[in-house]
Amino acid sequence: MHNAQRLHRHRTPAAILLALGSAALLAHAPAHADTGKLLLTGGVSTIDGAAGGGLSPWALIGSQATAGETGVSTYLSHARTQDYRLNAYGVAVGLNDRVELSVGRQDFDTGITGTLLGLPGLHLKQDILGAKLRVAGDAVLDSDSLMPQIAVGVQAKRLGSSGLDATLKALGAKRTGTDFYVSATKLFLAQGLLVNGTLRATKANQGGLLGHGATLGGADNGYELMPELSVAYLLRKDVAVGFEVRAMPDKLNKAGAAAGLGNGLRAGNWKDIFIAWAPSKNASITLAYVDLGTVVPATTKNRKQTGAYLSAQLAF
Repeated sequence: MHNAQRLHRHRTPAAILLALGSAALLAHAPAHADTGKLLLTGGVSTIDGAAGGGLSPWALIGSQATAGETGVSTYLSHARTQDYRLNAYGVAVGLNDRVELSVGRQDFDTGITGTLLGLPGLHLKQDILGAKLRVAGDAVLDSDSLMPQIAVGVQAKRLGSSGLDATLKALGAKRTGTDFYVSATKLFLAQGLLVNGTLRATKANQGGLLGHGATLGGADNGYELMPELSVAYLLRKDVAVGFEVRAMPDKLNKAGAAAGLGNGLRAGNWKDIFIAWAPSKNASITLAYVDLGTVVPATTKNRKQTGAYLSAQLAF
């Protein structure tokens, strides 16, 4: 009994929402089996939990729900580079094809970096709560015009406490932060082409996995506007290929130099080339080649972090 009480007390908000989302997914599966969107026109799940590509949110609302419906999606993703591993999972709820609420968790295995810092086996765990609102346009209904679908979104991020806390504090980085973004998605249905542009206001270092902002050495601690671009092409109705680019702020670089690390905390832009397959209207699998630039190059001999990304999604 006492163990159960302790477990309940230590459940994070993300864990609770994930449990509720899973229950909602099971509840909605039968109701929406014969309705929903065209294949792949709801996007897949980003590593932050919002609907879009693997790296960048789109203006599309996740799940298979259309106007007047409520839908749920859930995802599990894994990325592997030369020195790091990342697992991400979560759920999203789509309301009336206008509002999206999402919750995600990331588990980042620091690999060699943790070992060289005297913290072997160090994992950085981040919870992300997101909300997105479609404010204009309809990607499918406006596909024969130049009008894109436009959405605004917010992502509140919280990095769990770890052995890296003291280092982040010394650099002036916080473990919590909030991103704001606007996305415009244009679907050319007849041509099988989708183009998305996202502009993100953020302080996040490596997406928040290394905290938010920095103040050591007079580093710029304000919000920066970072562009993101996605292009996808339908090879056939159930297969899409494309690429993404997500610009990253470099706030830790100046703080790292002030700490005597030179360019050892330099960040690079994130990129991928992907193929997404929808074996059914409720399932999709995405495989990608990813390039995350440099991630703590002081401990990885300036290696670019390239590798593979795999994600599976169920949506109703």
